[in-house]
Amino acid sequence: MKNRYIYPAIIRVDEDAYDVSFPDIDNCFTFGETLEDSLDSARDVLELCLYDMEKDGKEIPKASGIGEISLDKNETIAWINVWMIPVRDKMENKAVKKTLTIPKWLNDVGIENNLNFSSLLQSAIKEKVGIYDTNSRKQG
Repeated sequence: MKNRYIYPAIIRVDEDAYDVSFPDIDNCFTFGETLEDSLDSARDVLELCLYDMEKDGKEIPKASGIGEISLDKNETIAWINVWMIPVRDKMENKAVKKTLTIPKWLNDVGIENNLNFSSLLQSAIKEKVGIYDTNSRKQG
């Protein structure tokens, strides 16, 4: 698994938008109202597509070379650089919404004491399974 990828993105300029596609990666496309927006979106969508391919165990295709891509009159190429280490870290630490039920009186007490229920639940689960942050690691 590589940590850095650089892929050509085809940017198609239309009247009110910039459409972006990646000729080497299926179903990887986006758009932006400005060139800057489209380039930001291109990096985001490429990160997500590559991350999904890695997680699904799919082969990551080789990027096309400069002379291998045919362009129409209103198209240009931008090279999009993705560094996967922070992408993987972000995706594996993303928050997941959980719905749970507690007695009303316990909810009321928590609100009265300004508890952050999400933080409290995370701490309780970590303690229960023996996961400790480096700053709060129990000494044995």
